[in-house]
Amino acid sequence: MISKKSVKIPEPLVKVSRIFSGDGFKSYLVGGAVRDMLMGKQCHDYDIATDASPEQVTELFKKVIPTGITHGTVTVHIFGMKLETTTFRTESAYSDGRHPDTVSYAPDIEEDLARRDFTMNAIAAELSTGIITDPFCGQKDIAEKIIRTVGNPLERFSEDGLRPVRAIRFASQLGFRIEEKTFEAISSPDILRRTSGISAERFRDEFCKVLQTEKPSVGLQLLEQTGILGIFIPQFTSCRGCIQQDKRGFHEFDVADHLFYACDGAPKENLTVRLAAFFHDIGKPDVRTESTEDGELRIHFHGHEAASEKKAREILTALKFSNEEIKSVCHLVKEHMFRYESTWSDAAVRRFIIRAGKENLENLFLLRAADSFAMHRAPLQEHSPEQKQLCELKRRIRECLEKKSALSLKDLKVNGDDLMELGIPRGKALGQILAKLFEAVTDSPQMNSRESLLALASRIYREDFVRQQNP
Repeated sequence: MISKKSVKIPEPLVKVSRIFSGDGFKSYLVGGAVRDMLMGKQCHDYDIATDASPEQVTELFKKVIPTGITHGTVTVHIFGMKLETTTFRTESAYSDGRHPDTVSYAPDIEEDLARRDFTMNAIAAELSTGIITDPFCGQKDIAEKIIRTVGNPLERFSEDGLRPVRAIRFASQLGFRIEEKTFEAISSPDILRRTSGISAERFRDEFCKVLQTEKPSVGLQLLEQTGILGIFIPQFTSCRGCIQQDKRGFHEFDVADHLFYACDGAPKENLTVRLAAFFHDIGKPDVRTESTEDGELRIHFHGHEAASEKKAREILTALKFSNEEIKSVCHLVKEHMFRYESTWSDAAVRRFIIRAGKENLENLFLLRAADSFAMHRAPLQEHSPEQKQLCELKRRIRECLEKKSALSLKDLKVNGDDLMELGIPRGKALGQILAKLFEAVTDSPQMNSRESLLALASRIYREDFVRQQNP
């Protein structure tokens, strides 16, 4: 990439620049938007730096939200855009590892750029002309695909403990390498202590961004190598060196790499499945056993799905994921070890749908594909026995759904009110009888008629409840 002297500024932003210049103020596009423009990528979020104070920006525009006014930042709403607008500034020490103790306004854009994290993000473009200001050779580092801090990496990382995680996320996201001294600084004890002080939510957000990159194993390996992954997900450390491979050839990698490659094998746009891929075998070290059969070593992980589900719940809760996210991911982890055989009855297929949940089936099959990919870093062969079985199961599930079989209590032709009209009282007995009706319909779909279910409910109540009360 040849260093550019300017970039093309979108017309709405040029109009914004005229509002600033009309009152004698300077304005620049800064940060990731400039970087992405220089890389030929489409931009959606724009950050503005200006010599206008937050109060002056508020007077210039009709709708301004004071999103970070103590640090010189407001958000301007204009032309359908939200523009985070910050006054040129310099910063002092960061006692809390995130916020500067004091903020001072700077006289020019060069001083403002000097406080930024990486050279590739320390480039500004004049908002009216697009003329580039690049005092730290950020364009050169972009061209060479290098992530390098602005100035001393130990100083930059000590200012904000999230910056090391962001460096790794950028490396995974952009396909860049981290410059040697910058990478060494990330693993230094002082910086790891600073990083350990960031909130669970801040790490979680960056972790999810790593998972959503084209090849998440790159970022995950960097998080592990630097020690950051062990800080926030210490349960993962026992996965490294947990050998799975035996003569049966199911696995080629230890549990740690298997989890990383499973993330690669899951669809990029589906964060739920990528999270499940990362956690699906994380409990294996806790249940690993060995045996010898016919003189050969056998490695077993009986019940690892339950152990993995338990660990996943602990980690996701600690990282402050939502209850819905935790529920969805943990359910996939718990159910990922299903083993279909052609001998399954139609009732067995219906029970599988019920247990997995109709709404989870697509994600469960995607997780199975990711798990299979991670065994040898290759997708299932189209005509392999496992692929054929999965195709057959999908076909049978599709046929079952087309028949509109009862797959939950709400699909029954009777409900609790109907049973109470028979004289069955509200309470434990009512719930147990409904469950037995559902079990009967799962085994024999033809039973799902009002007449048949009411007759069966009366008999169950009479034989299992009334007779017990009156022996």
